[in-house]
Amino acid sequence: MTPTIDTSKPVLVTGATGYVAGRVVEQLLAAGLTVHATVRDPSKTDRLTYLTDLADAHPGTLQFFGADLIEPGSFAEAMAGCGVVFHIASPFASGVKNPQRDLVDPAVNGTRNVLEQANQTESVTRVVVTSSCAAIYGDNIDLDSTPNGEFTEEVWNTTSSLAHNAYSYSKTLAEKEAWAIHDAQDRWRLVTVNPSFVLGPGVRIHSTSESFITTKQLGDGTFSSGVPALSIGVVDVRDLATAHVNAGFLPKANGRNIISGHNTNFSEMAATLRERFGDAFPLPTRTLPKFLLWLIGPFVNSTITRRFVSRSIGRPWIANNSKSKAELGVTYRPLSETMNDFFQQLVDEGVLKAK
Repeated sequence: MTPTIDTSKPVLVTGATGYVAGRVVEQLLAAGLTVHATVRDPSKTDRLTYLTDLADAHPGTLQFFGADLIEPGSFAEAMAGCGVVFHIASPFASGVKNPQRDLVDPAVNGTRNVLEQANQTESVTRVVVTSSCAAIYGDNIDLDSTPNGEFTEEVWNTTSSLAHNAYSYSKTLAEKEAWAIHDAQDRWRLVTVNPSFVLGPGVRIHSTSESFITTKQLGDGTFSSGVPALSIGVVDVRDLATAHVNAGFLPKANGRNIISGHNTNFSEMAATLRERFGDAFPLPTRTLPKFLLWLIGPFVNSTITRRFVSRSIGRPWIANNSKSKAELGVTYRPLSETMNDFFQQLVDEGVLKAK
């Protein structure tokens, strides 16, 4: 399912230097679009070279604009004349010291600032917001209260808070803010993409992303004693980028859309790497007992709270991705391709070194 893309108007991508945004920018440029990319400081051109290289390699055009998520009106210049807005910028970090300041405020206020600017920009006809499956669930135990034993677009996260799963809480509040602003007008359409855990090779290494950190830890010995029995959803960043583009241009794209290729777990993720990399890297081969995580988890990592362990470890995670296939035309790569391509990128860049 390939959308017909109108290249007569530019499109806006917020947070263009991010892991997901890089792949979205790449696909938009490949389609011949003019991309208005917001970054914190466009004068620091050395940090943007990899994106200008993308533009040089594709028929589209890339223009940079400075913008601040929490500054009202800062997206006006970048959005001027744009037909579709891709709002991707949002913090994703664990172990923050002040979740209200570091997660909730930039997520909610950033969404409000971008969408209120869309209200003031007559050329905008569609806004695609990168939400998350975190806005659908907080802990794996939430699966027990779903109507059919699976997470769907109709389900909202009601169990997260500033004190527990603050990132999930921030994504929930931000998406609700987006729908509230959308529902108060009738000129532009909102489509949200709700990815599960994003993995796969980026257009460059994003060393601070949780995706990078997790994959690196699978190969650097961090999990040599075993991985947690944590079931999650995984989606390839390249498939997620396709979902964004299709959400922006397919006529029937609408509402919330779970973007998740695989219901999997850390043990299965590591196993996909074993044939190709098992002899050279200390890949985990065991699963840690739940009681051990409950005992020592809080001392090893502040995010591994006993509440998290009791509510998520050893419990299934199942999401229904049928809407993304039927309405956004997403075809998901095999998990082994995602994991091996990502791991190889870390090896090629010297992040992971064979023993």
